[in-house]
Amino acid sequence: MSVQRLPTAAFAHRISLPPEIGFLLAEGVDAQRLIRAARDAAASGTDAATALLNAGLLDETAYYRALARKLGAPYLDGPIPFGLGLRFPDSLVAGLAPLAPGSVAPCVLAPRGRLIAELLDAPRRAAMPAITSPTHLREAVFAAIPGAVADHAAQDLRRHRPEQAVPHEPASRWLLLLALASIAALCLFALLPPPLARAVTLAGQGLFLAMTTFRLTAPVIAAPVAAAPVDLLPDAELPVYTVLVALHREAAVVPRLIQGLAALDYPAAKLDIKLLIEADDPETAAALARIALPARFEVITVPPGAPRTKPRALNAALPLARGALLTVYDAEDVPDPGQLRLSASLFARLPERTACLQGRLVIDNAGDSHLARAFALEYAGLFDVLNPALARLDLPVPLGGTSMHLRTRVLRDLRGWDSWNVTEDADLGIRLALAGYAVGDLPSATIEEAPARLGPWLAQRTRWLKGLMQTSLTHGRRPLANACRLGGLEALCAAALVPGTVASSLAYPVCLACAVWNFLVLEIPAAPTFADNLATGFAITLFGVGFAAMVLPALVGCTRRGWGDLAPSTPWMPAYFLLVSLAAWLALIELVRAPVRWNKTQHGLSRTSRSGRLPRRAS
Repeated sequence: MSVQRLPTAAFAHRISLPPEIGFLLAEGVDAQRLIRAARDAAASGTDAATALLNAGLLDETAYYRALARKLGAPYLDGPIPFGLGLRFPDSLVAGLAPLAPGSVAPCVLAPRGRLIAELLDAPRRAAMPAITSPTHLREAVFAAIPGAVADHAAQDLRRHRPEQAVPHEPASRWLLLLALASIAALCLFALLPPPLARAVTLAGQGLFLAMTTFRLTAPVIAAPVAAAPVDLLPDAELPVYTVLVALHREAAVVPRLIQGLAALDYPAAKLDIKLLIEADDPETAAALARIALPARFEVITVPPGAPRTKPRALNAALPLARGALLTVYDAEDVPDPGQLRLSASLFARLPERTACLQGRLVIDNAGDSHLARAFALEYAGLFDVLNPALARLDLPVPLGGTSMHLRTRVLRDLRGWDSWNVTEDADLGIRLALAGYAVGDLPSATIEEAPARLGPWLAQRTRWLKGLMQTSLTHGRRPLANACRLGGLEALCAAALVPGTVASSLAYPVCLACAVWNFLVLEIPAAPTFADNLATGFAITLFGVGFAAMVLPALVGCTRRGWGDLAPSTPWMPAYFLLVSLAAWLALIELVRAPVRWNKTQHGLSRTSRSGRLPRRAS
């Protein structure tokens, strides 16, 4: 007999609805909704209340009002008179906060999950706590102690692990010390006898050659863009997954973002999606308010405070993450719908030491401009070639700012992100390596939009390189200790990818001009002995290897993506990196003048889309 032929209430009783939703029948809630929630909960291995609310089958406020009536407890929906002992994040993690003397109850409770069934089954208590929804409790706590929330988000890493946070001292002081050390080294080099000076030169050239070799070795390591067949976990075995998305002035892309997140192939009952907005961004707040979001989506307004950075917003939400796994997406991202399920399935088979999986970021609007085309090539080389090779070799990986999937426990142990670092992703990758964790490759694409005009591109790249400078200064304060913790090859790799990227970007125009003048304009003098020619030979080799390191990863990345139409543009990458050098010099200036300025990148401007998944704006 089909469900439709039975009276719904009678059928609901026959299947023995779980207690956390069964009481809603008496509240007049449609039995078919409750049946669906019970089935979803059984299939996904979670409680029925979460399944009901996360699927949007019942409004969260309506559910908790009904729960309060069933428990005979007062329901709080207005201002909450908190008492002494209110703390962030402890009160929200517990879902329990004290109320002021004389209130309707000693405390207020926002129960979740199986705790609701336990409350319903427990004997009635004389001092029953007041009930409210988790969303209302969180909003009330943020409103009551915004300073504590802002302080935790900004200072938790500095407070507990100051040696791994951006130093308090002005960057100008560290740069001055670095400049003085460089001048002293040059003076010392000038005083060395010629044989010793030649030996030092050769050693330096060998070191740079070894660092460049990382980019040339990566293309020979297989890393297909599609995942090998994996036995995906069934719904019941999947963990709860937290998704954090920091939004600032992103009203234009909110509908596309919600559509992409709603399309994720993951049980709704096990999704914990937190959309983070700033207090002075009413446009984005209004765009979100126009969409009826089920309870798996949570809009969190981050209290005002310094610094105004993405990692500070992420840190405000990290203590509230309910997932065993966590990922970060940007506002313009369109992740592959199966990305979370693939990530969870891989994590289940990997050792605990693998704390992170980095997804593949793919630029989708390469047709917008020559600049966007070069950006797409750069990302193909980085995320489809270099990063997967580093992960395969168990070397440090400077993470991308999006689609990095983490074990939440590890991220909390590391005290989250550095709020004062404007390239918090690369810094987190180095801190994971220093803590002994490994980063794996996640062959799943996240579509991204590249800036198509020079101004926005330059502002974004300036911020990225400024953050790499901050990371270099942070972990360069104890170079020997950190090198010992990483190991020899790992330390060389980290040096090549972070300070090495900065140094090469700053020096590239000068080195290029000198190389062109000396090797292409002037005649190369031949010395009488092999030893005397060695330095010149090394210099020519470095010149050629450097160009190959710019072009080859991008070319291999194009091949792996099947982008035959983009491959002919790869020889122009050395010219593109001149713009990167300009951004590096601007970043050096900004590091002194405005170290934590976050240069905002506007999204939703793409005019082309290779995949068809990036909505296009008319010209």
